[in-house]
Amino acid sequence: MNYSSPAMQTLRRLMSEMRRSSSQKNPKDNLALQYVLNQYRKFNVTDQQTCKAKDEAKFLADTYLCYLQSTRLHNEIRSQYHGKGERTVQETAKIVGFKLPHEPK
Repeated sequence: MNYSSPAMQTLRRLMSEMRRSSSQKNPKDNLALQYVLNQYRKFNVTDQQTCKAKDEAKFLADTYLCYLQSTRLHNEIRSQYHGKGERTVQETAKIVGFKLPHEPK
């Protein structure tokens, strides 16, 4: 198995995102992570054989990785901006990266 292949890079990123979103610290206890690893092993393709499912599995892995990353980023942004109530002008300016004129630069 080529460890620098795009499929392996996707697997590493996918495992990282799944660990971030999981409450279980041990990967052996994470059933979703075990399922993904089993699917990668199932669709492993050598140089001697080609398989249409290889590209399909890579596409599914990339799609799921995008979903996990987007969900995590959405939750981070939502927690940062949602439900804070009324903010002062100074707080709002800091959120968008501005400073009020009377503040030192």
